[in-house]
Amino acid sequence: MKIRIHKILAEHGHGSRRGIEALIQQKKIIVNGQIAQLGQLVSDRDSFIIDGKKVTLNTKNLSETRILIYNKKVGEISTRDDPQGRPTIFDSLPSLRSGRWVSVGRLDINTSGLILFTNNGGLANRLMHPSNTVEREYIARIHGFVSKRVIENLIEGIKLEDGFAKFTDIQEGRKGKTNQWFAMVIMEGKTREVRRLWESQGLEVSRLKRVRYGNLFLPASLRQGAFKELSKSEVKSIEHL
Repeated sequence: MKIRIHKILAEHGHGSRRGIEALIQQKKIIVNGQIAQLGQLVSDRDSFIIDGKKVTLNTKNLSETRILIYNKKVGEISTRDDPQGRPTIFDSLPSLRSGRWVSVGRLDINTSGLILFTNNGGLANRLMHPSNTVEREYIARIHGFVSKRVIENLIEGIKLEDGFAKFTDIQEGRKGKTNQWFAMVIMEGKTREVRRLWESQGLEVSRLKRVRYGNLFLPASLRQGAFKELSKSEVKSIEHL
């Protein structure tokens, strides 16, 4: 049976569906000697070259789903490779026998904290998709005075350049002379969404860290730049989100 190329490659751990579509647009995927096309129907019997590397698919022996929690450092970028040679979130991950690690969303270079990785591209796509409304919780240090009206605005929602956005919850934390900490929850992952929401109110985010994705919290004992692999029972709980 033939299925769409981005779906089968994601299921075999060769990237998220969106990432695979990007590779196709860049003409970096070859199927049976021909440049792949968006929406092309393929099967595991076809031959694939992805970004110069020949890969073999076997639907009878799909890799067992694995998930990592990674504690990102400030200064790391969320792409797989960087022309400038900056450290990336993929540098410290364990190697896989087949497929590759796919990140569940991204964090900008100045944001630290929890990023999930999986070898199951279909799962990654499902966890990232806005329709699944998976909660993401952050803590942020906000520079400037935050009034009650600002909190109300951010809960009610703000029209950003790429659509409507809001926090579903905001909790106040410790306060300094010129800044204050807040914990907040969003339900989707627009680019720099947390920062842009605060900036829409004329406020600056001086530190930002993601501490939860769905029902997974960043372990307090997990040092920056380190990862923890989830148990089989924990993986099952995520697969059913």
